Amino acid sequence: MSIFGSMKTAVSGMNAQANRLSTVADNIANVNTSGYKAVSTSFSSLVLPSSGGNYNSGGVQTSVRQAVSDQGDISYTTSTTDLAISGDGFFIVQGADGTPVLTRAGDFQKDDEGNLVNAAGFQLMGYSYDSGAPAVVVNGFDGLVPVNVNQDGLTAIASTSGVFKGNLDSNAKVAPVAPATLPSANLATTTTDTKKVSMVAYDRLGNKVMYDFYFTKTSVVTPPPATPATAATWQVAMFRNADAAVGGTTSFPYTTAAVGTGTLNFDANGKLTTGGAVNIVDPVTGQTIAMDFSGFTQLGADFSGTGTPNGQAATPVKDVTIDGDGIVYAKYEDGSTKPLYRIPLANVASPDKLTLMSGNVYSANGQSGVTVTGFPQTNGLGTIKSGALEGSNVDLAGELTEMIESQRSYTANSKVFQTGSDIMDVLVNLKR
Repeated sequence: MSIFGSMKTAVSGMNAQANRLSTVADNIANVNTSGYKAVSTSFSSLVLPSSGGNYNSGGVQTSVRQAVSDQGDISYTTSTTDLAISGDGFFIVQGADGTPVLTRAGDFQKDDEGNLVNAAGFQLMGYSYDSGAPAVVVNGFDGLVPVNVNQDGLTAIASTSGVFKGNLDSNAKVAPVAPATLPSANLATTTTDTKKVSMVAYDRLGNKVMYDFYFTKTSVVTPPPATPATAATWQVAMFRNADAAVGGTTSFPYTTAAVGTGTLNFDANGKLTTGGAVNIVDPVTGQTIAMDFSGFTQLGADFSGTGTPNGQAATPVKDVTIDGDGIVYAKYEDGSTKPLYRIPLANVASPDKLTLMSGNVYSANGQSGVTVTGFPQTNGLGTIKSGALEGSNVDLAGELTEMIESQRSYTANSKVFQTGSDIMDVLVNLKR
């Protein structure tokens, strides 16, 4: 047995307890850090070869373990830009050097440029809707841009499409169609079996443009004796409401021709078979609006019709909201919304093996596995909660207990060292 060996073993034990105390100090210091994941110290023995009755004391080594996969408690806040992840996954953020990293710290606020930045200064990344609904890049961070919620000023979106649906009364009589030419020929009036309804769309400047829709039954197909229903054809004619008689308060005559006409064909069961797509071609605004009438039926009920175009009036942004799927919406003063970004989440096969970096962020490595990106609530990824924060998963009572244990163990190891030192004094004094 080596006295020096026992002293070195005691030093190894004191170093191990010092490392343990360091992890405890980190955990206690970050007990209120959003998204912080607790670290702990694991011990493993170091054994030196021994022979016969001579035992050589070895030592102990430590390794740090991370509880990254353990969910912290979620608490709600008053800020809609505070984000928490319920379930698996990490936010993708970037620092000043532009390198994407992962974090669970969702305490994002708008900086002077409108970018969402957390307390450590990392920018939240997402996919933009500028080119339409985004698609995720599953094996990389390509296409990600900083999420910017600066939406000052007015925004106007021209209407390019619309959906019209409802029911055409199967008991309506065949009638003359709505005139579709200039005033010299459109003096005829429609009958009570021709139904009129209007829809508001928007031009390129966000101005409202109203269109009048006329639905007229133009023909029927005589059914076989055993068939109770009758197939029929209807015409839909669309005019600019501003060009109607008496300043648009009545109908014919219009001062301009129809901006679109089409035919709707129904089968004997009242289902639309052909003619569901008709375009509005407006010579005044220069717009073409693709109208979808496929939602119409022809049944024995009163006429009904509702139209919903896309587009938006010139409206200021009132607020920005984020839903559970990670879509960032601009909410306008008129109550309408527009998607701006979609926030993805990323994950790895072994989150507890990620490399911890300053700022409560992580990077992937060979032990953690490669990063896989996806949208929230897909492929096992969690849900984003707006107006909420994930707290630290540190157990403060447990950390205080660990601190006391570490202190006692350190003291015990120091006693071993001190005893070895006293024995060395005895050996040195034998010569005297």
